[in-house]
Amino acid sequence: MTEADGTKLDTIVVGAGAWGTALAIMLHGPDSPTALVARSEEKAGSINDLHENADYLPEIRLPESLIAYSLERDDAMRRVFARSPNAVIVLAAPAQATRATLGQIQPYLQADQTLILTAKGLERDTGKRLTEVAGEEVPRRTLAVLSGPSFAHDVARGLPTAVTLASQSITETEQIAARIQRPMFRPYVSDDIIGVQLGGALKNVLAIAAGVIAGKGLGESAKAALISRGFAELSRLSIALGARPETLSGLSGLGDLVLTCSTAGSRNFHFGERLGQGETVSRLMESKQPLAEGAKTATAALALGYDHGVDLPITAAVAAIVEGECTVDDVIAQLMARPLKRESETRI
Repeated sequence: MTEADGTKLDTIVVGAGAWGTALAIMLHGPDSPTALVARSEEKAGSINDLHENADYLPEIRLPESLIAYSLERDDAMRRVFARSPNAVIVLAAPAQATRATLGQIQPYLQADQTLILTAKGLERDTGKRLTEVAGEEVPRRTLAVLSGPSFAHDVARGLPTAVTLASQSITETEQIAARIQRPMFRPYVSDDIIGVQLGGALKNVLAIAAGVIAGKGLGESAKAALISRGFAELSRLSIALGARPETLSGLSGLGDLVLTCSTAGSRNFHFGERLGQGETVSRLMESKQPLAEGAKTATAALALGYDHGVDLPITAAVAAIVEGECTVDDVIAQLMARPLKRESETRI
């Protein structure tokens, strides 16, 4: 397929990081032509020349028929979006770039195109979920969210992956799920769009804390306690904001939490691990370092907790470290010195 051939696209993936590239590889096929949209002409050109995203998924071969386009090319964007009036648009930009990216693609969106949001985070400055951001930037559009335990390398290699897909209507979600399901990629459907988003966003904050425990060498017992108490914390805030408990116990909540708190393959866990080993926040937040969405979500989540009267001690600890208010050793001491309580007093 070339840009000039006018092939109708089934899916357009916007965002050529690791996750966007992996989704494009998984979704693309003879019966489901997919385009990948990168931020720059340089990135799009590199992908098309090498059939590889060397910066984010090195050594993973992209199908030669999967073409990358640049957001910098207005003419190309208009052609790509216009020739695919019923395409599913998968937005794989980072959470903090979601508003700006939506603004960039808004002029090209067609009336019947469905938008799937895949970033896991809250907008730092407003505390808004990404569907709320999308509702402001591209109103009156069919929106869905995709979340769950999934690493980009696994999806790109075609390894079995199960996720949660949610929109406000189960019927609508089932129709979207049928379009993105693949032999090794299984979306379970939900209409709890709040719970699916919050599970994915808040677990990133907790994964940083789990990484700190690993980096400090505090042991598996401490990590198990962190996951357990972290899940209670995640659930308290999410339920206060309208999520359903069964969603939080599923793939997009507990499932994703266990994955990201258990391995350095998680960018958020890796971020926390390096903090525990003595790296500075400023160093880890540099542009060339792996993106840790939880570092930007922690402060927003903590503000939501204050607004809704929900105690979030682990989130507060991560926010204090990221904002430079406390050292890692300080927050560990503070958490361990909290007043004793019955476990039932802090349950979900």
